[in-house]
Amino acid sequence: MNSSADSHGHHISRQFNSDLEEVRKHMLEMGGLVEKQLGDALNALIEVDSGEAARVVQGDDQIDAMEVKIDEECNLIIARRQPAARDLRLVLAIIKAIRDLERIGDESSKIAKAAIKVSEDGDFPEGIVEFRTLGVKVQRMVNMALDAFVRYDADAALRVVSEDSNVDTEYAIAMRSTVTYMMEEPSSITRILHVLWALRAMERIGDHAKNICEHVVYMVAGTDIRHEKLSDIKHKLSG
Repeated sequence: MNSSADSHGHHISRQFNSDLEEVRKHMLEMGGLVEKQLGDALNALIEVDSGEAARVVQGDDQIDAMEVKIDEECNLIIARRQPAARDLRLVLAIIKAIRDLERIGDESSKIAKAAIKVSEDGDFPEGIVEFRTLGVKVQRMVNMALDAFVRYDADAALRVVSEDSNVDTEYAIAMRSTVTYMMEEPSSITRILHVLWALRAMERIGDHAKNICEHVVYMVAGTDIRHEKLSDIKHKLSG
C-alpha cells in the first residue's frame, strides 16, 4: 500500500515538474518571438521598409495570443497543483514576465507603425545616429533579461537592472539630438515626430526588460526589489 502511494506521489511530482517545464518553455518561445519583433521593427524604421514594418504589426496578434495561452496554463497549474515556495514563485514570475513581454511586443508594433509613417514621408533622417545606439542597447537588455530568466541568474538580472539608467541617459541624449535635428531641418519635422514616438517606445522597452529582471530576482531569491535603490538591493541579497 505504501509502495503504491509512493509510486503515485512520484508520478504526480514528475507530472508537476513536466507542467512547470512546459509553461517555462512556452514563455521563452514567446520571448524569442518578441526579440525578433523588436529587431525587425528597428530594422524596418532605419531601412524605411514598410513591408517588414507591416509584418511586425500583424505579428503582434500572435504575441497577444501567446500571452493569453501561457496565462491560462499558469492558472491551471496553480489551481491543480497548488505549488508552494520556489515553484510558486516561478509560476508567478512567468505570469508577470509574459505581461512585460506582451508590452514589449506592443512597443515594437509602435516602432513598426512609425516606420510605415516615415516611409510615407521619405527616408530615415540619417543625422540621428543616437537612434541606432539606443536600439542596440534595448535589444541587448531584452536578450540579457531572457537569458537571466533561463539560467535563474539573479546576478545577471541585477546587471540588466543597472543598465536601465544607461538607457534612460541614452534616451535623453537621443531626444535632445532629435529635436536639434528637427530645428535645423524644418522640412523633416513630420518624419522626426515619428522618430520621437519610436524613441519613447524604446525607452519603455528598456523599462519592461528591467521589470522582467526584477521578476527573476523574486523568483530566485524570494525578494521583491521593485522601487528599491540598486545599492540597497545588492546589500539585501548579499546579506
